[in-house]
Amino acid sequence: MAGKPKLYYFNGRGRMETIRWLLAAAGVEFEEQFCETREDLLKLRQDGYLLFQQVPMVEIDGMKMVQTRAILNYIAGKHSLYGKDLKERALIDMYVEATMDLNEIIMHHPLQPPEAKAKHLASIIEKATTRYFPVYEKALKDHGQDFLVGNRFSRADVQLLETILMAEECKPDILSKFPVLQAFKARISNIPTIKKFLQPGSQKKPPLDAKLLPKVMSIFNIGNE
Repeated sequence: MAGKPKLYYFNGRGRMETIRWLLAAAGVEFEEQFCETREDLLKLRQDGYLLFQQVPMVEIDGMKMVQTRAILNYIAGKHSLYGKDLKERALIDMYVEATMDLNEIIMHHPLQPPEAKAKHLASIIEKATTRYFPVYEKALKDHGQDFLVGNRFSRADVQLLETILMAEECKPDILSKFPVLQAFKARISNIPTIKKFLQPGSQKKPPLDAKLLPKVMSIFNIGNE
């Protein structure tokens, strides 16, 4: 029997957080090994663990997987969170890629210099409420089903909920004009595996804060490579 997946990253969100979300949604227990220092990351590189010298890296089913999208695709496919056919998968991919675009913008907010934060936050809110959320609101309203694609739970639902919650950290009432998404958020949050992941004490990580930021920048040598 294969062991639990093992996740290699720093002790924070970053690009690993969506992987944590998807494993948790699938009901898969996982272990984590945190890069606490620059040396920890360099050792993973030197030991040949990182195909492209980068984390996230996930040990799963005898593989050392890198590249966030490749890891997510594998988990989604393995745990039946990727649609029933190629067309559904294509639709899921379109939704997910857009969600990840917004996720990336939000993820980079703590890295902004103080003088740029207000403008960057305004950009997040503008893009979320005019480019991304209206699409999901309309899709759910038009087909009247509980889930984004094929009337079954998929990674598209998981990743949209993750990004909605991140956007609400930026602006708590960001869904005020999206009643269908409000209902979607409540519904998906109540799925047992996700409800468990949202409880205090889970492996879900908090937003990157001023205390963790210098450590992350040191581990990844941000600004110097």
